[in-house]
Amino acid sequence: MELVPRRPFRELSKLRDEMDRLWEDFFGEKKLFASRERMWHPSLDVSETKDKLVVSAEIPGMDVKDINISVTGDVLTIRGEKKQEKEERDENYHLVERSYGAFSRSVTLPVGVDTEKVDATYKKGILKITLPKKEGAKPKEINVKVT
Repeated sequence: MELVPRRPFRELSKLRDEMDRLWEDFFGEKKLFASRERMWHPSLDVSETKDKLVVSAEIPGMDVKDINISVTGDVLTIRGEKKQEKEERDENYHLVERSYGAFSRSVTLPVGVDTEKVDATYKKGILKITLPKKEGAKPKEINVKVT
């Protein structure tokens, strides 16, 4: 049996998209509840090793200057804006599925991190943030003595 991660926010986003399509189909071009630029949230993976936490965010098509990363206490926040490159020359779009606009994702970190040594890289649409653990947060083995 394979374990499949549950992603409730992705499910809510899909539900919102389906409701928007329903309103568009019923009322035509007039959108009652949908904004022109939809809010979107990049997918995140958070992993932990003995010495560090690694957060990977899927944000393809973004420029590094449009990404902001901060750590406040035990919360990592990734903010940014994916700008839509619009070049209309009498084009009529029949389908638009790519997401544009501002986003903000915050994750509560399970352990304390050394904010002075946080490193971030961006390659092929994946933002990878490496957060070294504080010395006190690293697991310490304790030997049991026989008396």
